[in-house]
Amino acid sequence: MTAITEDSAAPEAERPRGNALAGAAASAEAVPVTPPGARHLVLVDGSGYIFRAFHALPPMTRPDGTPVNAVFGFTQMLSRFLMDHRGSHIAVVFDASRVTFRNDIYAEYKAHRPDPPPELVPQFALIREATDAFGVACIEQPGFEADDMIAAYARAFAADGGEVTIVSSDKDLMQLVRPGVQMLDPIKQKPIREAEVAEKFGVPPEKVADVQALAGDPTDNVPGVPGIGIKTAAQLITEYGDLESLLANAPKIKQPKRREALVGNAEQARISKKLVTLDENAPLTAPVEALAVKPPEPAKLAKFLQEQGFRSVLARMGLGEAAGDAGTRARNGAIAAHAAAAALPSAPEPGSAPYGPYETVTTLEALQAWIAEAMAAGVVGLDTETDSLNALRARLVGLCLATAPGRACYIPLRHVAAGGGQGDMLAAPEAAPPQIPFDQAIEALRPLLTDRSVLKVLQNAKYDLEVLCRAENGGIAVAPIDDTMMISYAMEAGRHGHGMDELSVLHLGHKPIPFEEVCGTGRARVTFDKVPLDKATAYAAEDADVTLRLWHILRPRLREDGALALYEQVERRMVAVLRDMELAGIKVDGAELARIGEDFSQRMAALEQEIHELAGRPFNVGSPKQLGEILFDEMKLPGGKRSKATGAWGTDASVLEELAAQGTPLPRKVLDWRQLSKLKSTYVDGLAAAIDPRDGRVHTDFSMAITSTGRLSSTEPNLQNIPVRTEEGQRIRRAFVAEPGHVLMSADYSQIELRLLAHLADVPALREAFEKGQDIHARTAADIFGLPPDAVDKEARRRAKTINFGIIYGMSAFGLAGRLGISPAEGRGIIDAYFGQYPGIRDAMERLKEEARLQGYVSTSFGRKLWIPDIGAKDMVRRAGAERAAINAPFQGGAAEIIKRAMVRVPGALKAAGLSARMLLQVHDELVFEVPEAEVEQTAALMREVMEGVVTLRVPLAVEVGTGRSWAEAH
Repeated sequence: MTAITEDSAAPEAERPRGNALAGAAASAEAVPVTPPGARHLVLVDGSGYIFRAFHALPPMTRPDGTPVNAVFGFTQMLSRFLMDHRGSHIAVVFDASRVTFRNDIYAEYKAHRPDPPPELVPQFALIREATDAFGVACIEQPGFEADDMIAAYARAFAADGGEVTIVSSDKDLMQLVRPGVQMLDPIKQKPIREAEVAEKFGVPPEKVADVQALAGDPTDNVPGVPGIGIKTAAQLITEYGDLESLLANAPKIKQPKRREALVGNAEQARISKKLVTLDENAPLTAPVEALAVKPPEPAKLAKFLQEQGFRSVLARMGLGEAAGDAGTRARNGAIAAHAAAAALPSAPEPGSAPYGPYETVTTLEALQAWIAEAMAAGVVGLDTETDSLNALRARLVGLCLATAPGRACYIPLRHVAAGGGQGDMLAAPEAAPPQIPFDQAIEALRPLLTDRSVLKVLQNAKYDLEVLCRAENGGIAVAPIDDTMMISYAMEAGRHGHGMDELSVLHLGHKPIPFEEVCGTGRARVTFDKVPLDKATAYAAEDADVTLRLWHILRPRLREDGALALYEQVERRMVAVLRDMELAGIKVDGAELARIGEDFSQRMAALEQEIHELAGRPFNVGSPKQLGEILFDEMKLPGGKRSKATGAWGTDASVLEELAAQGTPLPRKVLDWRQLSKLKSTYVDGLAAAIDPRDGRVHTDFSMAITSTGRLSSTEPNLQNIPVRTEEGQRIRRAFVAEPGHVLMSADYSQIELRLLAHLADVPALREAFEKGQDIHARTAADIFGLPPDAVDKEARRRAKTINFGIIYGMSAFGLAGRLGISPAEGRGIIDAYFGQYPGIRDAMERLKEEARLQGYVSTSFGRKLWIPDIGAKDMVRRAGAERAAINAPFQGGAAEIIKRAMVRVPGALKAAGLSARMLLQVHDELVFEVPEAEVEQTAALMREVMEGVVTLRVPLAVEVGTGRSWAEAH
């Protein structure tokens, strides 16, 4: 057996999903969403997990030679669960000994089980020590199994009105499932409720013990009744009700063998029932309130993790740099330099070290020394320098490393002489500055950038990961990573921007060197490969230094701010997901775009002619100034307002809509012309220019930290705002096509924000409508207008639909009146009727506004804080807008988080199922895939399963799936 250290083993959270432990990192995503302040107990089956971790992970030893692979797996699981679970109480439950009261009932119970492997024995105590170091209650009771203690605590907690989640896939625990008590399979990341138990055993949970008593269990030496398996046992229990009724009627059973087996083994069946029935009255070793979640003591936890050599867990817990054995990590001929680096003093405080001077690395020997230093540090700041802001077109020019605050370097890779470069015929014939040959540098860096025991810290990591994935010489898949931009965004979405310069000023009090100071402005601007190395080093290395300093400050705050689970389980995982989506792109039919563009041009020309005729003379339709003169100076239409700044007439869409509503045809024609003009310039011409000639696909950029609600935004080009319901929008979507042999698949959450409304406000009528699959708008119309369901007409449904969606956006009576074309008094009447029928919604809205006023933010069901900056504004208009934002944010934010949680699961689910579909786009509540024609049915079923099962709400999630050769056909 070859022992390895933790540092050379891939951390569990970064392993492929096929790994037996991979599910634990994300398992808590399926823990039920509970309202703030609710009581929720998480019981982890520690004994079951110890053996799973031991057999799943390769042998590992800590520096003194003690085996620790099970300890490492358990520690990874527990750290992830503490980051992720939403419960108020948590405990890990262990078996205290092999002998329990069941051995008194049946001496052979579990008697055939072998002793644990010698390498596992010393790890039992360490795992209990790990539980204590994390500040988690450790439950065990001599004479009882862990399952009995889980049963007792689950009963006690549920009896007090709390909810319980049992983290285990052990079939013996399924008898405990009931309303308020569910299980969570940590491998499959699936909740186990009554339906799943019935599917496995053929009976509801309360009858599982009866089925097990008949079928027996060879694993535990439970005898059961010979010849009767689970399926037959389920049939018998279903028919006779319970074990005793079956045994009482056994002599009457017609099948001779079955009758003889039951009659002859009746007492054995009764003994088996005692063995498999969990003791829900087992004595509690600690009061329930002692299980309340509490933060670990940082010093105590850090000491334990350092003693085990678990450097990656130390880094992820935000407990600073982890010391380790440098000798085990020597790479690329840098053993001597590495040994010296291991003796480096501890890092200075993030704000105390000076910003530079930094080192320019121009030799392979110097680079190897920096690589060794980074590996010894265990955490390294990383940044790339390129010649373009577009990650898919950028060439890697240089790379920066930071190993401690104030200690950073720049590694130039493709710098040319200042003013020189390809195509610059006037450049002086100067030699390029000294630098390591590109291929040599990349190969030297590859082990560091792919070493899973060294955490790479980046700012806006998606950009750098795409650049490095596309780098020549095979590209580099960097892992694992932390992203300071996303750490900040997870804590303070909407509160401020999350760019590096802004974060540096905010948290470090330091203004980084501006890009313009290095590369110039306007016509004098040069690309970064032409910047002299001294200036390039000062600018670039500072970026890596600032990023690492920000990490030291922001990473520990995640737990304090309640954002650790959000970051670890959603935002950080989204980086790699979006990277792959952007690299994949989506195919666009250029010829179809050209036909659409020609049609739009002809229609715009026809509209221009009509507009000119209505105006009485030709003018530039695209000129707001000329249009204002036509409408208000020449046509003398009422309602015009001049700008105080320019004196020009206002002609925005709201002005034209109001004029059109008064019956004037020209404004409506101008609105139609503007719509076509925008579609043509933005989507037809814009898409055509964005098609990558190398693959015929468009690669959008998904911005991760722009919106205040957690939603993604799409730019260059924007693919999220193409109209869905207009004919023109559908025509543009027809230009998005699948590769030959494939189809496009659209998987779209149905009315997800309304489902969140029904969940958050706990509206019984809406919950019932969603549970029964009713038309939610028709149901709402019947409720608020007092109509029989069969009397709801299209107009009533339209009004109900408008208010259903409008209520989420905090729509006023005046706003509703404008939407429906009615008086404000009628609008107020409808809103009053709505709130009268659904009082929980008004209560929820008022609660959200009050939360925003008191805290400055509101929260989604999943814990994301959504900051509302203007909630305390003195200006009434700004404050009213902030109140509407406070009402809307949890719904938009909750919907965004649900689809993100689905997105981080999709790649692993596809891989586990052996399917080759690619996720290409996310458009609000919709995911778009490119799927081989032969895999359509399996992929559609899998997407429904993943997307509908990603969270548990009070109402079911529903996903609509469509396919077609084009996006329009699929939607």
